Amino acid sequence: MSFSRISTSLGRLGAGTAALLAPAVAFAQEAAAPAAEAAAAAPVPDKADTTFMFLATILVLFMLVPGLALFYGGLVRAKNMLSVLMQCTVVGATMMLVWVIYGYSFAFGGSTSAYFGGFGKLFLSGVTLDSTAATFTDGVVIPEFSFIIFQMTFAAITPALIVGAFAERVKFSAVILFTVLWGTFVYFPIAHMVWDANGLIFGMGALDFAGGTVVHINAGIAGLIGAIMVGKRTGFGKDMMAPHSMTLTLVGAAMLWVGWFGFNAGSNLEASGGAVLATMNTFLATAAAIVSWSLVETFTRGKASMLGAASGMIAGLVAVTPAAGSVGPMGAIILGLIVSPVCYFFVSVVKSKFGYDDTADVFGVHGIGGIIGAVGTGILTAPVFGGTGAEDFSIASQTWTQIVAVLITIVWCTIVSIILYKIVDLVVGLRVPVEAEREGLDLASHGEAAYHN
Repeated sequence: MSFSRISTSLGRLGAGTAALLAPAVAFAQEAAAPAAEAAAAAPVPDKADTTFMFLATILVLFMLVPGLALFYGGLVRAKNMLSVLMQCTVVGATMMLVWVIYGYSFAFGGSTSAYFGGFGKLFLSGVTLDSTAATFTDGVVIPEFSFIIFQMTFAAITPALIVGAFAERVKFSAVILFTVLWGTFVYFPIAHMVWDANGLIFGMGALDFAGGTVVHINAGIAGLIGAIMVGKRTGFGKDMMAPHSMTLTLVGAAMLWVGWFGFNAGSNLEASGGAVLATMNTFLATAAAIVSWSLVETFTRGKASMLGAASGMIAGLVAVTPAAGSVGPMGAIILGLIVSPVCYFFVSVVKSKFGYDDTADVFGVHGIGGIIGAVGTGILTAPVFGGTGAEDFSIASQTWTQIVAVLITIVWCTIVSIILYKIVDLVVGLRVPVEAEREGLDLASHGEAAYHN
C-alpha cells in the first residue's frame, strides 16, 4: 500500500487515531526515502551488453572444444588423437568447477592484497541475480554472473593450452592433477595481479587487454618447463612424428580464430567502440601474421606450408591479445608482421638447438608470441602509431612497465610450475610407460581409437 493511500485511510479514522499513528507514518516515510533513492541510484545491467557478453562467452568455449582440441589433435600422431581431445575436454570441465568453487574468489574476491583475491567469494558467496560487475564505462554494468562465466572460460582454456607441449607421453591423471594445482597457484594469482584493481601488475599500469601475460606467456612457460621435465617422446628424432591430419589442424585453428573474437572483443565487457576496435585488430593482426609466416617459409624453405599458415594464424592471435583494445589497426598489422618471423625462429631454430620436445610448439608460439604482444603493446599504444594512448603517452615508460610485467609472470610461472611438476611426479608420476607410449595413449589410457581400419 502506498503512503498516499495510508494518509487517506487515516483521514477516515478520526482525529484521535490519526494523531496517534501520524508519528509512525512520518518515520516510515523518512526511512523509505533513502531506500527509494538508493534503489533509483543502483545501476541496472544493460541488456545489450549482457547479450554481448553471453555471445562472447560461448565463443570462448568454442575455442576450447572443439577448436583447441582439434588443432592439437591434428598435430599429434593418429594413435594419440583421442588422448588430446580427452585431455582438452576434461581439463576444461575440471577448471570450470574449480573456478566457481574457489578460483573466482582467489582472482577477484575483493581482497586488497596485490597477489591474492581472498576468500570472500568462495562458492560464489554473495553473488546473486542482482549483483553487478563494472565495465570500462562509468555507470555501465553487467550481471556479475556474466563476468564470472566469461572469466571461467579463460580459466578453462589456459591450462588446456599447456597440454600441447607434452602431448603423446603424459599420464591422464597427471594432466588433471597438474591442471588443478597450476590453476590454483599460478593462473589465479597472475589473473589477480593483472586484472584486479588491487593487483600488483595492474597497479603498475601494465596493459593486458585480454591475457597476453595471464594466458599465453603463462601457458607457454609452463609448457616449456613441462616438455623439458617430462622428457622427449620415445623415438624423438628417429621415428616419423609428423602431424597426422593437417586438415583437422586447420579446422581447429579456424575455430580458434572465430572464437578469439569472443576472447578479445568480449574483454571490453560491453558492446561499444572498444569491442569493435578489438574485433578489427583481431582480424588484421592474424591476417598479417599468416602472410608473414608464409613469406618467411617461402624464403627459408622454398615453400609455404599449411602448418606454417596455421601456426602464423595462432601467433597473430596471441600477439594481438594484450593489445587488442589499445592499439590501432595499423599497429595490429605491425604486430602480426613482426610476431611470425620471431616465432618461426624459435620453432625451427631455437627448439632444434636446445633439443627440447615441445610437441605443438606451445612455447614457440604462445610463449614467444605473448611476449612480443605484451612488449609491443607498450610501443604501439602510442598515438603516433594510431593507438589509443593519451597525448602525453610515454613509449619508453610504458614499454618498461610491460617488460617488468612479463618478467614477473615468467619468474612466478617458472618457479611454481617446476615445484608443481615435481609434486605431480611424486604423487601419480608424470609419464606413461614406454610400452603404453608405443601403443598410443588412445588405447593405453582410454581404451578407444580415433580411427579404425
